[in-house]
Amino acid sequence: MGVTVEKTFRDMLNRANESIAVRMTVLFGSIWCVYVFLLFSLIPLLAPQWQNTLLYISNCIQLVALPALMVGSAVLSRGTDKRAAEDHQTLLEILADVREELADLKGITAALTQSASEALQRPELENLSISNQIFVDVEVQSDGIAE
Repeated sequence: MGVTVEKTFRDMLNRANESIAVRMTVLFGSIWCVYVFLLFSLIPLLAPQWQNTLLYISNCIQLVALPALMVGSAVLSRGTDKRAAEDHQTLLEILADVREELADLKGITAALTQSASEALQRPELENLSISNQIFVDVEVQSDGIAE
């Protein structure tokens, strides 16, 4: 039971860490973050005495943001890799289905070609026998209609 609780706690902790990393990645990747950092960088123009303190703060932000961005990007790319693998598998299944249907179509085409060849090799009948006793003379007009 202790191993299960430890594994569950570890899984919850990993999910929380990954969630925080993704949120930080989304936050640091937003245009609003760019605006905030732009304003932050302009503060020394208004209060030059704060420049050293602001430089220290910006270094701390960089030290925290860089690893958070790397972890968040790795988590996001795992989802992308998983979707790409699923899409690849789906496309392989579709390709197999298409190949099977193509083989069926080739068989049908070959049978139709064979039937057409056999039909073209048969002699044309001038008289059509409906029964053993009656013959009907069939004449074909120039427009292809039988009289």
